[in-house]
Amino acid sequence: LLDELVTQAGARSASLVDSESGMILGQSGSNPDIEVTAAGNTELIRSQIRSLKNMGTDEAVDDILITLSTQYDILRPLKANPSISLLVTLDKAKANLALARFRVSECEAQLAL
Repeated sequence: LLDELVTQAGARSASLVDSESGMILGQSGSNPDIEVTAAGNTELIRSQIRSLKNMGTDEAVDDILITLSTQYDILRPLKANPSISLLVTLDKAKANLALARFRVSECEAQLAL
């Protein structure tokens, strides 16, 4: 499934990340900084989930979008196991963001952990 995610236009890499440790469980594509990116972005996921719990809401994080000058990072905690998330990095100039978010959502639905 990660290989399928990197076939879309503008995709640089797709990873499955342990959101508690920041360790990569699987990856596809090329991104020399993926380990640093994964570790840092898991802090965002944990922070957002903690904030929602503190607010006492039933809301869940569908995904988090980070927009950089040249790339998008899509972070998607898995509904079946929120301690694991998908991380997809995209070239901002080449990617279709709406389609990428849809594909990440489809990928999550197909994952069996």
